[in-house]
Amino acid sequence: MSKLKELPLAQLQFYATAPYPCSYLAGRLARSQVATPSHLIHADAYSGLVAAGFRRSGMFTYRPHCDGCRACVPLRLPVADFKPKRSQRRAWKAHADLVARVMTLSFLPEHYELYLRYQACRHSGGGMDQDSVDQYTQFLLQSRINSRLVEFREPCPNGGLGPLKMVSILDVLSDGLSAVYTFYEPDDDASYGTYNVLWQIAQTQELGLSHLYLGYWIAESQKMAYKAGFSPHEMLLDGRWQRQP
Repeated sequence: MSKLKELPLAQLQFYATAPYPCSYLAGRLARSQVATPSHLIHADAYSGLVAAGFRRSGMFTYRPHCDGCRACVPLRLPVADFKPKRSQRRAWKAHADLVARVMTLSFLPEHYELYLRYQACRHSGGGMDQDSVDQYTQFLLQSRINSRLVEFREPCPNGGLGPLKMVSILDVLSDGLSAVYTFYEPDDDASYGTYNVLWQIAQTQELGLSHLYLGYWIAESQKMAYKAGFSPHEMLLDGRWQRQP
């Protein structure tokens, strides 16, 4: 299901934003196609939108709609066929002792502080390293669908909460999981990002769902290029999900 006319979304409307600076490719302008109203985008409707290439940022459901540019390509993993590479197996083994705790969306100062450290180190100058509590909350902690916050901590010998290392926001869809955003301790010499995707693949398999949606792959963006390293994967090209080697 990849065309809007095929979706059970007759009551939704779609509009294109004005051009704005692209977050991923310097010197380019971007536009988005936005689905409204947000209160009608329930779990089933959102699952259909994600299958059609949409994503969400808080209550904002969108997909790229840029003039003369198709750099953003939706990418998903058919988890039943996933085959980890040697480096991915090493990342899984290296962080296998992390304790994952699945929670409802909620604000914790410890999470927010880790988010700011991550943005300042990995995305300095992008603006998000100065996000207020309200901006952080609107971006990650507002959702009308089935969303979860997962925190990853080092084990604690006495059974309490160990040091926080990573936080991930996930949406549960009718056919899989959708990775919304992940941030982690930037100063550690670790492979938290790779481990997190592997953990999400394992969770998708455990839930009996078919796909993990990783958002947009952008060949020219180093920040996004890693997604194609998980194989096999599918890309949404010309309105159809196509298997890649």
